[in-house]
Amino acid sequence: MVSAVAFLPGTASARPAAMPDAPASVSASASDASSMSYVVNVRPGKGSSERAKKAIAKAGGDVVIAYDKIGVIVVHSANPDFAKTMRKVKGVDSAGATRTAPLSAQTDNALESERPLTAAEAKAAAGKASAGQDELEPLQWDLPAMKADKAHEVSLGSSKVTVGVLDSGVDDTHPDIAPNFDRRASASCLGGVPVQKNDAWRPVAGESDHGMHVAGTIAAAKNGTGVTGVAPGVKVASLKVAEPATGMYYTEAVVCGFVWAADHGVDVTNNSYYTDPWLFNCKTDADQKALVDAVGRAAKYAERKGAVNVAAAGNAKTDLAQDEILDESSPDDTTPVPRTVKTADCLDLPSQLPGVVTVSATGAKNIKASYSNYGDGVIDITAPGGDSTKYQAPNPPAVDGRILSTLPGGKFGYKGGTSMASPHAAGVAALLKSTHPHASAARVKALLYRQADAMACTKPYDYDGDGKVDAVCEGGRNKNGFYGVGMADALDAVRK
Repeated sequence: MVSAVAFLPGTASARPAAMPDAPASVSASASDASSMSYVVNVRPGKGSSERAKKAIAKAGGDVVIAYDKIGVIVVHSANPDFAKTMRKVKGVDSAGATRTAPLSAQTDNALESERPLTAAEAKAAAGKASAGQDELEPLQWDLPAMKADKAHEVSLGSSKVTVGVLDSGVDDTHPDIAPNFDRRASASCLGGVPVQKNDAWRPVAGESDHGMHVAGTIAAAKNGTGVTGVAPGVKVASLKVAEPATGMYYTEAVVCGFVWAADHGVDVTNNSYYTDPWLFNCKTDADQKALVDAVGRAAKYAERKGAVNVAAAGNAKTDLAQDEILDESSPDDTTPVPRTVKTADCLDLPSQLPGVVTVSATGAKNIKASYSNYGDGVIDITAPGGDSTKYQAPNPPAVDGRILSTLPGGKFGYKGGTSMASPHAAGVAALLKSTHPHASAARVKALLYRQADAMACTKPYDYDGDGKVDAVCEGGRNKNGFYGVGMADALDAVRK
């Protein structure tokens, strides 16, 4: 699964396999064996879409769905020159392939950094829980790191606020998720088409549990058992955008997720992934420009409708503020070809889009996690994402340096990554929206940044203690490349 889960030392790499009972998505039918998926971007409005559809048919394309409100059309075509042909059509702003592999020939690039909670740990934690704590809360060092435990004494957040999890599926039968699940705002967006029938947002056998972990961090209910979310009184919705068999987050699904969230009153979206198959999408490349346009339009539409979009910064321990970055992992659905990208032209989608809150990760010792990307002017805010216990061990009774949260089937487990930091920040944004129900997305973001606890650069930054500087932080105490404006503050979010 291509996401913002870090691969930490001493952990296993898991590669979820496609299971025979996994339902085929819109993008994987047998008839599409030689087809590719495309986005065609035109001026918003039904008239523009209708005119473009005629040219699409003439070029050998089949329209899957048209998002007229933002002028994005999802198309399948077996014509290898389809995008090139469409880019010459009057009224088409951009057009490009959303992947480099045919629809039926995707591959799995899963990286996981996790371990399940043991029965012994659960029993020990339950014995140490104090009055008002859920049974496993003593293991959640991340909550006091951002004052969420204190915030819960004031407010758990409002049930009128919904956070949309654009990710793999969420198991809404889990005891910690069921009380706060928003079915109305949930859907599967695989292939770019929203589907609610048969609880399509749920994970299937063999699917990544990534989205489930994220959902619990945001809104696991404070009900006396299990774990506690950052905003345990708000609702959480599942917007399934990761292919179950491959873990790929393709443009058409991401566009669908943002638009669905916008049209169903979602107040905050969490985006713990980058849009495949390109780690960075370069506007100087005709195909990739179309992907930037499509996802950018969808994210902007969601924000215009009131959603605060929060995203993970990534786990390559890379300075994203450099002029040039070597990308050795793209495209990740076929054979990667190393390339040097110019950061002025190339974006990580959606985290580097204008208006998106970009979140770096800290560990239990309150310094940048070993894997977390950084960059002065790129990182907006930081939050707990966990780190190797070897590098940043938590204080007892917590036992693991990673983040404990929900897993499908009523289970719990640890993961580490900026994927885990982003939902912490999204949870604080949800608390802010609860406190200020009429605030615009811009206002919620302004409060999120203003209330953050400033964190000075960590100098020297030597996370493994070998005497060598592992990264250089640039900027001042109030805004820098490691922590942005600082640690997201849950307590201030519920009282100011």
